[in-house]
Amino acid sequence: MDEKIKLTETEWRVRLTPEQYRILREKGTERAFTGKYESFFEPGLYRCAACGQPLFESATKYHSGSGWPSFYAPIEPDAVEEHGDHSAFMVRTEITCSRCGSHLGHVFEDGPQPTGLRYCINSAALTFESTPERQKPDS
Repeated sequence: MDEKIKLTETEWRVRLTPEQYRILREKGTERAFTGKYESFFEPGLYRCAACGQPLFESATKYHSGSGWPSFYAPIEPDAVEEHGDHSAFMVRTEITCSRCGSHLGHVFEDGPQPTGLRYCINSAALTFESTPERQKPDS
């Protein structure tokens, strides 16, 4: 992945919307079923809204019913970092962007195969880049 990005909190506030700052830099969350990508299933690439690093491909996105965009795998294993999270009286695994350290969401072990994981990500932590659908080869 790309070189680490380090900005001051003032620089992050200028770069991000107030909602993005609250989620990405202050480890907030959006309310379930309110994010723009929760029910969005176009072919493309999801990037970190803070630094633009590629995080997830639409091919790994699925409808989990959790209220947040869900993926079963990141685009590359080193695109995200995992951290123990003991906030809100729960034990969870926080996911951050490996390039800028921004909070993306959490990963749970109740996802579909092939990984069995559910990367539960805030829509405000993502930007979407549309890509053409891959053509299936003729049989």
